[in-house]
Amino acid sequence: MSGRNMTLILLAVIVLFVVSNAVFVIRETERAVMLQFGEVVNPDIQPGLHWKIPFVNNVRKFDGRVLTVDSQPERFFTQEKKALIVDSYAKFRVADTAKFYTATNGEEARAMSLLSQRINDGLRNQVAVRTIQEVVSGERDQLMDNITDKLNEVALTELGVEIVDVRVKQIDLPPDVSESVYRRMNAEREKEAREHRSLGQELAEGIRAAADREVTVLEANAYRDAELIRGEGDALATAIYAEAFNEDPEFYAFTRSLRAYGEAFQGGGDMLLLQPDSEFFRYLKDPMGGK
Repeated sequence: MSGRNMTLILLAVIVLFVVSNAVFVIRETERAVMLQFGEVVNPDIQPGLHWKIPFVNNVRKFDGRVLTVDSQPERFFTQEKKALIVDSYAKFRVADTAKFYTATNGEEARAMSLLSQRINDGLRNQVAVRTIQEVVSGERDQLMDNITDKLNEVALTELGVEIVDVRVKQIDLPPDVSESVYRRMNAEREKEAREHRSLGQELAEGIRAAADREVTVLEANAYRDAELIRGEGDALATAIYAEAFNEDPEFYAFTRSLRAYGEAFQGGGDMLLLQPDSEFFRYLKDPMGGK
């Protein structure tokens, strides 16, 4: 191979090397800044194909997607000076590439570490002004919204990142107080159960007393109505008997005697001691009754 060919090949390699160092690509999921001797000269490079001056410009790329920082569980104290173990996480993305590079040197791990500290500080301040009930359930959503708003301002100003969301994964009591809290909650529930049972028994006694009183009143009214109906029936029957007797006194006396005979001789072993001329034998001696 001649010296001329070697020179051409060497020039082609040099040109290829220079071009490869002068061209760079920014993807849609990336954010980047261009540096010139360590100084930011282009803080917001758009996605696409770009050129730079080899050995003069340097490009730092960052992940432009939403990232997650998972903070370590921390112990916070509530308004009642009760300790809680709070486990949280946050979603963020790079918003200001120049500030992000300046504050973290473009290192995501460092950014997450700084952001985790600020999340814990925000949680500590929010939990300190609330009770356990408010932190656990009553104002949990409001607490998250307040932390997100305040942390977003600080993170954007200091770190150049936007806080998308802050959430609490889990809230636990420290092991040293869990048992005492459980016993107190159990005692409160038992007290509440006793109060409910006492109230239920009181209501039950009142209902039973009202029912017994109503039963007594209903029975008395029913007995009164029955006696009135029975009296009216007896009066009507007596009137009918009297009317029938007045129409045919002899027939009435005859039927009364037959009924008396039937009742007297109903038992086979019964004995009657009567005078032979007794009125009882009137229709036995004469079917016409002595007429």
